[in-house]
Amino acid sequence: MELANRVAALTPSTTLAITAKAKELRSQGFDVVGLGAGEPDFNTPEHVIEAAYQAMKEGQTKYTPASGILELRKAICDKLLKDNQLSYTPDQISVGAGAKHVLYNIFQVIVNPGDEVIVPAPYWVSYPEMVKLAGGKPIIVTATEKNEFKLTPIQVKEAITERTKAIIINSPSNPTGSIYSAEELKAIAEVCIQHGVLMISDEIYEKLIYDGVSHVSIASLGEEEYKHTIVVNGVSKPYSMTGWRIGYAAGPTVLIKAMNNLISHSTSNATTFAQYGALAALTGTQEPLETMRKAFEKRRNRLVQLINEADSLSMVKPKGAFYAFINVKEAMEKGGYSSVDDWAKDLLDAEKVAVIPGSAFGAPQHIRISYATSMELLEKGVERIKKFIQQ
Repeated sequence: MELANRVAALTPSTTLAITAKAKELRSQGFDVVGLGAGEPDFNTPEHVIEAAYQAMKEGQTKYTPASGILELRKAICDKLLKDNQLSYTPDQISVGAGAKHVLYNIFQVIVNPGDEVIVPAPYWVSYPEMVKLAGGKPIIVTATEKNEFKLTPIQVKEAITERTKAIIINSPSNPTGSIYSAEELKAIAEVCIQHGVLMISDEIYEKLIYDGVSHVSIASLGEEEYKHTIVVNGVSKPYSMTGWRIGYAAGPTVLIKAMNNLISHSTSNATTFAQYGALAALTGTQEPLETMRKAFEKRRNRLVQLINEADSLSMVKPKGAFYAFINVKEAMEKGGYSSVDDWAKDLLDAEKVAVIPGSAFGAPQHIRISYATSMELLEKGVERIKKFIQQ
């Protein structure tokens, strides 16, 4: 059977390949240290689980509006006003089956064949593929380690053409943990506004930040920034609800309406009782979130210490999310490797440590380690990596 061209053009997921190999080794009885997880190792808060359970018992198991239940959209508006100083109405909110689904919908409704979307590298693995699925062309612009993996206004201006439709801003970033300051965002926004480029602000890791650093939404920096931005967020990362699949977008009414029309012909709506769980997450106690954030910060500090003490490894200290993006160029050279994929594969085979090679993120000399795991496993994993490099 001949597949559609848009599917045949997709790049296979290196992340899934490494994960599958790690699971295979575990099934064979090997002690595998998995440092590739893109989700918190905490369970969903109890009050969220209870809210979804009660919603099911009360009959909230039917269809909802494609845009999401009104109570949740109002709660999202309240959250955006309180946390981000952004004023939206419920008709400016689209609730989807996770932030990934929301992003997919955005590209589907804004991108025509041949349109370009600027994607900063290192990037989350799905950004370029989503653009390609919409018939667009991802324009990869590499942010340097020297600048903490953040784009400069000059880079953005040089990447813009007459076909540029949008740019992705991911702060805090997956995979680097970097966070843009208000000044940096303002400078980028001025370039985008001047050229009529939509800013897609992925803020899913907003609550997981450290060292007293503040998160700033690019949409909050002024009236024009607000008009030219669509904000993407969700409950997956901050409330450890990855499997619940609830994300949302806030932005211009015409764009949100188009997204909701698309949902009506695809998923119909995000899972009903999961929406009530998300409502409880946003409106209930935030104590579980803070407990998790503090645990991640403690693990990050220990991981930074371990990497700084290791030979042939270096990293930019992440300020948010729960990933460390580690430069393994020197380690690869010592081992005679030209491919980080081969290096990561041999690390898994030899020392049973699963990491995600940076090629998946557009950075072929790095690996991504998740510290959304126990301190014990972090320390064990780094020790094995050091042993692999020495050998």
